[in-house]
Amino acid sequence: MRRATGLWPAVGLAIMLAVGLVGGVSAAERRAPVSQEQVRLSFAPVVKRAAPAVVNIYSRKEVQTRGFTPLFDDPFFRRFFGENFRFGGPRSRIQNSLGSGVIVDSDGTIVTNHHVVAGADEIIAVLPDHREFEAQFLGSDERADLAVLRIDVGGEKLPFLEFDDSDEVEVGDLVLAIGNPFGVGQTVTSGIVSAQARTHVGINDLNFFIQTDAAINPGNSGGALVDMNGRLIGINTAIYSKSGGSMGIGFAVPSNMVRAVVAGFSQGGKVVRPWLGAWGQQVTAEIADSLGMRRPTGVLIDEVYAGGPADRAGIRVGDVVLSVKERPVDDPDSLDYRIATAVVGSTVAVELSRRGETRTVSLKVETPPEQPPRETTQLDGRHPLAGATVANMSPALAEEIGEDRYRPGVAIVDLYSGSPATRLGFQVGDRIEEVNGQPVTSVAVLKELINQRRDRWRIAFRRGGKTLNLVIGG
Repeated sequence: MRRATGLWPAVGLAIMLAVGLVGGVSAAERRAPVSQEQVRLSFAPVVKRAAPAVVNIYSRKEVQTRGFTPLFDDPFFRRFFGENFRFGGPRSRIQNSLGSGVIVDSDGTIVTNHHVVAGADEIIAVLPDHREFEAQFLGSDERADLAVLRIDVGGEKLPFLEFDDSDEVEVGDLVLAIGNPFGVGQTVTSGIVSAQARTHVGINDLNFFIQTDAAINPGNSGGALVDMNGRLIGINTAIYSKSGGSMGIGFAVPSNMVRAVVAGFSQGGKVVRPWLGAWGQQVTAEIADSLGMRRPTGVLIDEVYAGGPADRAGIRVGDVVLSVKERPVDDPDSLDYRIATAVVGSTVAVELSRRGETRTVSLKVETPPEQPPRETTQLDGRHPLAGATVANMSPALAEEIGEDRYRPGVAIVDLYSGSPATRLGFQVGDRIEEVNGQPVTSVAVLKELINQRRDRWRIAFRRGGKTLNLVIGG
């Protein structure tokens, strides 16, 4: 299964052990081995400390197939025979998947990848001592490709990995990977951190990864990246591969993002990320030249939400955001990550360039507002949107469904299986823009428009940055 062009999820038991990261030695103390004795040093003590906190995750779910062979589920096959082709009728089968998880609290809280347990009917966690427990699903964050589980071991305190600051990882830090690639058994590989703050990867909506060349293969998703003190600095998520095997390019979700997701779900709540209230674009060479900047860096702000955190901090259209919390910002993905991993209620320093002058402003970290109220409504009746549940867009809802920017309007937030809206191809996240040429500005307006009996319908909706039109009737 590819997560993007050339990207394969790495599924199985994985521990990645980083040498020389924060908590182990300082940047000034990092040095290459200078003797044969130093070369012979072993990572075995770190492996022994970290391995007990990594578990196997088995998930099972029932899926419907199009016929007696999985061939009929292949998109390439359906391209020639059509989406509605049937041979022998649909059949049910059990789909099993294998992944890894990391115990992050002695009470049995486990973090893994979303794609390891997505849609699972049953999740089993297997400890290193071979004990098996049914895992309770606490929540899943598809945007970060993370899920949080918990197992009940009768009050026993389990070994776990503490979080470390993933922002302190440096390119060149040595790493070890322990996993079960291709199901061959536990394996250890070594490498280095080959890139930090890697964006434009296309694995999930929050593109910001630690990259390593340690051999990570299918069979490693949900494993841990840890430093020499045995602290968690990342969760293995995917590899770049043209063959299905390791090509020396693996990606891990940084622990600062993992920590935020675990904190949200482990307390019985949900993940609500901080919000900047401003949007922009990457500074290219042409933009830098037009602004008189010496080099292209930062994010050029082209929109600010009135009354939002950025507005109150004094950030204006035309400003270039250079850093957040003294961490450089090179593109919108890195800006989103820096804000998303900040602590709600805290104040962070944002460095700006405005008309050639550099200044620093204080930004209060807040969650996006629920304004206007959602007015969540399930639509019924004789119209194309029957069976869809819609809500007023707010900054909070826009963040929740992964929209790049907030725009007022109405979005589909749920669909009833087999309903007219589902059969016509509407999807969760679609924004309804017009009904028969009339703009849809709220749920109330949409209800008024669809309650008008018509023989012909034209619905304009936005999906993936494009406006689509559905026409029904003569």
